[in-house]
Amino acid sequence: MIDIFSWSIIGLLPVILGVKWLRVAQREHYIAGWTTRIALGWGRSRQVSWWPLIAAVAVEFLSSTISTASWWISLVVPAAVFALVLWWPWGLRFRGTSSPLQWTGRLRRLAALWLVLSWLFLFTASSLSLSYAVVLFGFVAPGVMDLALVIARPIEKALSNKWVVAAQKKLRHVNPTVVAITGSYGKTSTKGYVAHLVSTKYSVVPSPASFNNLMGLARAVNDKLTPGTEVFVAEMGMYGEGEIRELSKLFPPDIAAITTIGEAHLERLGSRSAILRAKSEIVENATTVVLPIDDPDLAALANRCESEGKRVIRVSAVGAKADVSVNPAKKSVVVGKESAPVHISGVGHAVNVAVAVGIAHALDVPLAVLAPRLGDLPTAAHRAEPQQAPSGAIIIDDSYNANPIGAARAVEGGTAMAKARKGPFVVVTPGMIELGAVQFDRNRALAAQVAKAGGELFAVGFTNRLALVAGHPSAKVFADRPTAMAAALERAGASGVILVENDLPDHYA
Repeated sequence: MIDIFSWSIIGLLPVILGVKWLRVAQREHYIAGWTTRIALGWGRSRQVSWWPLIAAVAVEFLSSTISTASWWISLVVPAAVFALVLWWPWGLRFRGTSSPLQWTGRLRRLAALWLVLSWLFLFTASSLSLSYAVVLFGFVAPGVMDLALVIARPIEKALSNKWVVAAQKKLRHVNPTVVAITGSYGKTSTKGYVAHLVSTKYSVVPSPASFNNLMGLARAVNDKLTPGTEVFVAEMGMYGEGEIRELSKLFPPDIAAITTIGEAHLERLGSRSAILRAKSEIVENATTVVLPIDDPDLAALANRCESEGKRVIRVSAVGAKADVSVNPAKKSVVVGKESAPVHISGVGHAVNVAVAVGIAHALDVPLAVLAPRLGDLPTAAHRAEPQQAPSGAIIIDDSYNANPIGAARAVEGGTAMAKARKGPFVVVTPGMIELGAVQFDRNRALAAQVAKAGGELFAVGFTNRLALVAGHPSAKVFADRPTAMAAALERAGASGVILVENDLPDHYA
């Protein structure tokens, strides 16, 4: 009976626990190393999350001090540590509320690797003690998932190759002008602006939503590109150096643009200079580049591209002298000697407009043709998107991929809107992530900006709670976003403004 019980423990533990860590791996885009980072993040942000593992260690230790062995101890102790290990980290759910587990082919293959590695580990460690093996597996489970991801990577690359080859073939056959856009923020909004503006002259297909990696772009080409498409606008994202270079080789851009260089993904790349290098890969295969020269680093890149013989279109978002200059104060855009009015919302980003008009200029669309569409630029979902609640309050949905520059701009715009409406200004945020060593300081600065503006801060979750409260001592704290939003709507009343700045998925603390 005990042998059957032991095999049941070994067999079931990875199956049940795998649901939790597979969900984390999927939400972190199958990048090796990030399952462990998320697990450790729970321990740092919410120390109570460690209690199941600590209790499991205590049970194992106490059982080892019992000198008289009996059959019930052999059953109860492994069962107890089994149950405790399943609940680590305390608070991380098996079933997500923000995004459920998607059982794709890729996830099934990863699950198979996870099970093989987990069973191998448990079988080997159980030769010492079954309960010891279970406790130890609780500690190393995130690392086992990361090892499975490392093994899976070349397999997935080989399996996906046929879709990439098909996309390349179709791209050559349709032969549109390829516009590639990257940046620390503003990629999706700028892509939407470009499609909106140049569709006055061309048949345009933008990559949908945030399809900005290899398989996303391959799928966009295979599913969306049709004969007669004249312009394909491709958003290109990355999590490390070399990724945009690969995308640019597989889907060579005629026109390449960078919106901004900021601190998004600083934790993944390590420094701003590394982010600049990674983003700059997009210009390598392009014949025309569009760059905002208000950033000295991008101004230097523009000069370098020009010296290499590329056509360079310099843009400015502060009214500076450039090929395309947007002046937010005057609500105008100047291209050469022509000017036109432009609408930039109170929480919008002029640099996105400047880059989009620069791309249209590169495609030889006259400003006179663009002018009628500059007054109704589309808003990308969850990116500074204003909505009106049934109560009358304005909700600014800036919940996607918050970054320090964008968040500061959203707070400025939200503050101005609240003053115009003569209502309270409430910011609901879990703070910003992936900022490495500066994450605490940037979140504290964001909270301090809200406090200085006279706004109220509703801090969500535990990941950045200490930093947000440090910057805004009177901040209210909430365990989850729905509770915070209910309180924010009550506080805002009919005339208030609520800024939802970022929305972390529920696998974060």
